[in-house]
Amino acid sequence: MTPRFDHATAAVAAALLALAAAGCQGGGATAPPINTGTPAPVVLSSLNTMRTIGSTVDPGPGTGTGDQNPYGLAIAPVTAGKLTAGDLVICNFNDAPNVQGNGTTIVALHPTAGATPTRVAQSASLLGCDALTLDANDNIYTANFVANSAPVFSPSGALVSANANAAFSGPFGAIYSPTGGPFGTASVFESNATSGTVARMDLRGGAVVGVETIATGFAPNTGVPGSLLGPSGLTYDPSGDTLYVVDGNANRLVAFSGASSIPANGIVVGASGFTGPSAANARVVTANAAIKAPISAALLFNGDVVVGNTGDNNLLEFTPAGALVATKNIDPNGATGAIFGIAASGTSLATQKIYVNDDNTNSMIVFSQ
Repeated sequence: MTPRFDHATAAVAAALLALAAAGCQGGGATAPPINTGTPAPVVLSSLNTMRTIGSTVDPGPGTGTGDQNPYGLAIAPVTAGKLTAGDLVICNFNDAPNVQGNGTTIVALHPTAGATPTRVAQSASLLGCDALTLDANDNIYTANFVANSAPVFSPSGALVSANANAAFSGPFGAIYSPTGGPFGTASVFESNATSGTVARMDLRGGAVVGVETIATGFAPNTGVPGSLLGPSGLTYDPSGDTLYVVDGNANRLVAFSGASSIPANGIVVGASGFTGPSAANARVVTANAAIKAPISAALLFNGDVVVGNTGDNNLLEFTPAGALVATKNIDPNGATGAIFGIAASGTSLATQKIYVNDDNTNSMIVFSQ
């Protein structure tokens, strides 16, 4: 795979901090090498055009009509069922009366200004849907906090599998990985707010063939819907088979390298380091003071990670070495808690787009050049 290059000056400083911190990590962990070669472009500061695509409110019909408060967000990779390649797939956390955690719907928007939402799925198993991810065939893997479920839906909206498993405890994040490993040919990672864990669903032929809890010890949150923080914002970079986890209660970003090969109970997360047989795969990317009650994140074309704060509505761009290189506020005059879902597309600055669920307006916005 083509190596990713970091912003040179910032990365050198961050690398020194990472090496110093490595000695504090349990299990003999050592900081991964940091590439300080050719500087990569900063993305956020280059995306100065913000547009509203459209409403994310469920259009109906029947049960779930008017569901609002968009949380989960993903991009359809192909055209299948009710989805067109590039569609923005969203799940709503609240119902029409705006009761937290009572939403039960998935909708889709074409990624163009003026688009209107279409319903993809409605199900009681989607109660309190807060995250979703799509595999290479547009099958939709969901995380539903209130229903305590992680069912799978087809791109036509049909329930494919209830996917019940004891590893799911207040599901709060989901991301698909196409990378194969010893446990499957692909996987879906899922995080849990109630137990403070990260699980991996092992896939073969598009079916879930096993589920392992690969990380424990994140600070859990047993608060009521709408006031939740915990491990979330799962983001996957195939370069290094790296899973990023937003640690909401600790206001930090964590990374697991070789994530497809981490065994059950491989990592135990602590406040000052990591233990467990795969502790060397884990590191704190950053605990920058700018991180405030984060829930969501996305991978940018240059390998940086954009993190969304619910505490101040800021998007933060971090290099893989942990340097904060740009910030952008999506709603400086609105209430906090606007950012609950982020997705990114594009392979260059010219084509990079960052999509954000704006919960203050129940709409989808996009940043581009």
